[in-house]
Amino acid sequence: MSVQLAGRLAARADEPLGDRCPMDRALQLVGNRTSLLLLREVFYGVSRFDALVKRVGVTEASAAQRLRELVEIGVLAKEPYKEPGQRTRYAYVLTEAGHDLLPVVLALVQWGARHTDGPAPRMRHADCGKPISVALHCAADHDVVEDDVIVG
Repeated sequence: MSVQLAGRLAARADEPLGDRCPMDRALQLVGNRTSLLLLREVFYGVSRFDALVKRVGVTEASAAQRLRELVEIGVLAKEPYKEPGQRTRYAYVLTEAGHDLLPVVLALVQWGARHTDGPAPRMRHADCGKPISVALHCAADHDVVEDDVIVG
């Protein structure tokens, strides 16, 4: 039930990795609750500020700050739109880096559905309707379990 460390990482297993760890760097950028919930909503198709605030249940100031940060790091982009008689506003859309977070967001949804109480969304493949799940596979498309992971 553990990941094997190899090479330099194995020799330094008792030292904190800090900024050398990509997980640490990623969490520093997108690892707070509000950011992840905003990303979840954008994945669900919500793009307008007012709707994001309402669906995530945070203050406008908090949402504005987190959305600004997600734009600054290149996970979201702002696209202008204008409704008749209204001023120009901006919708939030995923960038390539944002789309790359889909497995992360879905893995958190999957974990929460399995290990917490309450309702959970059904995640299905649009083409066939079958349930989807996040899993580990190697480049040869083998299923990978925790004991088969080597870091190094």
